[in-house]
Amino acid sequence: MNIYGVKFSDKGKVYYFNAHDLKINNNVCVIVETEKGLQYGKVTEKVKDFNSKDTFKDIVRVTTKEDYKKHLNNLKEADQALKKAQELADGLSLGMRFLSSSFTFDKKQLLLSFTADERVDFRELTRKLAAIYKTRIELRQIGARDKACSVSGIGQCGRELCCASFLTSLESVSMNMAKNQNLALNPSKINGCCGRLLCCLAYEDQNYLEAQKGMPNVGDTVTIESSKGKVIFVDILNRKIKLDCGNEIKEVNLNNESNK
Repeated sequence: MNIYGVKFSDKGKVYYFNAHDLKINNNVCVIVETEKGLQYGKVTEKVKDFNSKDTFKDIVRVTTKEDYKKHLNNLKEADQALKKAQELADGLSLGMRFLSSSFTFDKKQLLLSFTADERVDFRELTRKLAAIYKTRIELRQIGARDKACSVSGIGQCGRELCCASFLTSLESVSMNMAKNQNLALNPSKINGCCGRLLCCLAYEDQNYLEAQKGMPNVGDTVTIESSKGKVIFVDILNRKIKLDCGNEIKEVNLNNESNK
């Protein structure tokens, strides 16, 4: 097998396809076979290590000038379909906000993503869209994190949102990650533009877990170098703690267990 990674959009996930006898350079556009039909994508990498037992759909061909023209026309029609879907949804009072739309390269399917405050019965809307575009219609309700990925914005760090710039998948983020890093559990501090926990909480979580090994928690009573006290503060990365010994507050460096 001759396996290549292919993206369907700059911010999209990488999918893998078998090129068989074709030799393709990075950044070359190709037509690939998917479960939804033919798709237009760009090669991102040549894969050397893969499981030979896995099955891969085929890269049909390297794109031509005519393929590129058709792709541009599909993008234009998808944008028009997005506006039409919003117009029809508003007319049906469905409370949907459409964010993106795309045709497969062969136009066998039109995929529309939307947000809504609750579940929506969009069967009538689907029938109206199918009558107009004469193709299979798929409506996908997405969550707040996916919406932020689609719309983009500026995060607390002053940079473009990670989900909209370089992340290709949204991993699970838990409140325990914020607790592991001794962060104040203030929603305005640990939530992103989407209202969910910051994706970046996951980046250093494993490092904090490693650094935290052998350290007491706030509230523990410990004895270090004959000083017994209650832990009132923990600096995980510097491995320092503060002890309330009753008559004084002591700072202890756990790296050498000598008081400062």
